[in-house]
Amino acid sequence: MWLFAIIIAVPLIEIALFVTVGAWLGLWPTLAIVLGTALLGGAVIRRQGVQAVAQMRAAGPQAANPLSPLAHAALTVVAGVLLILPGFFTDTLGLLLLIPPLRRVLIAVLATRMRFQTMPQRPARDMPIDGEYIDLDSGRIDPPANRPSGWTRH
Repeated sequence: MWLFAIIIAVPLIEIALFVTVGAWLGLWPTLAIVLGTALLGGAVIRRQGVQAVAQMRAAGPQAANPLSPLAHAALTVVAGVLLILPGFFTDTLGLLLLIPPLRRVLIAVLATRMRFQTMPQRPARDMPIDGEYIDLDSGRIDPPANRPSGWTRH
């Protein structure tokens, strides 16, 4: 439901801002701002892609936790995409995401909301393991030595 509301609200906000800013600045300055932010978004995405690859290569296998730099890189790419989209609302969100302290706060908020469920390394001794099986060779005890086991097809 929230996604549907966002899909409806964002274009309406963008249209209202285009009309308001266009009436205040005029047609050509408004179009220049939209085009300029789109070019800025493309440059941000290009720079972030090259920078992320360089950081991963420099960190190498001794990287302790690559999630924080990856989260910053991902949010910077999202900022670039928001800047490419035509509109003042998305441009404002994109410019806000380019500010590192705001990205850190957003990453911290998102990290607290995410729950990672991990499997235990090995089951506890008193934990039952439920399973079913079918005895395919009910009449034989051991398969003949010259015959494949049945697990592979030859």
